[in-house]
Amino acid sequence: MRIHLVRHGEVENPDHVVYADLPGFVLSRRGRQQARAAGRYLADAPLLRIVTSPLERARETSELVADATGAAISVDDRLVEWGLSSHWAGVAWESLSDVFPGELEAYLSKPYDLPFSPESLSNVAERVAECVADWAQRDTGEIAFVSHEDPLHGGRLKLTGESPAEYHRDKPTHCSVTTLDGELGEWSVVGYWAPPQ
Repeated sequence: MRIHLVRHGEVENPDHVVYADLPGFVLSRRGRQQARAAGRYLADAPLLRIVTSPLERARETSELVADATGAAISVDDRLVEWGLSSHWAGVAWESLSDVFPGELEAYLSKPYDLPFSPESLSNVAERVAECVADWAQRDTGEIAFVSHEDPLHGGRLKLTGESPAEYHRDKPTHCSVTTLDGELGEWSVVGYWAPPQ
């Protein structure tokens, strides 16, 4: 079986805040272009379904990909953003160290050990992997999963059995497509594509 992990497109965010699950954060013009490019990239795949996070930016990305592929869209709450981002929601990235001293630094150095986060990264990775497993058992065609940077990356590491030791390496860029082949419990990355940034 083949699946595709798709990060949503760039978001309209002039104040550079952590938008987490806040409403009103939709794709920018560039983000819509990125999503259309991802749709063109996936158009030749026998894509049966797009499973998306419920957040606006992910749903909008999914709709633009579906326009190009004809795939059906389903929403799954397990693909939602990491709970850590909700803890930081509304704060400008440049102000995080002042508002939450030491937390950004901890995220950058030890993302799997964050006692201040309402959700562990291990839990994020497990819920994304569980989502993939459930949909892979239901459908027989290729599936795209549209989500957010940290959930997708953590989920990928969990699915492929890769070490989380260097978590911040090779994270997905906006509207990138990471393709995995395999079966339940045995996935491997077979491709990575990203639109021009």
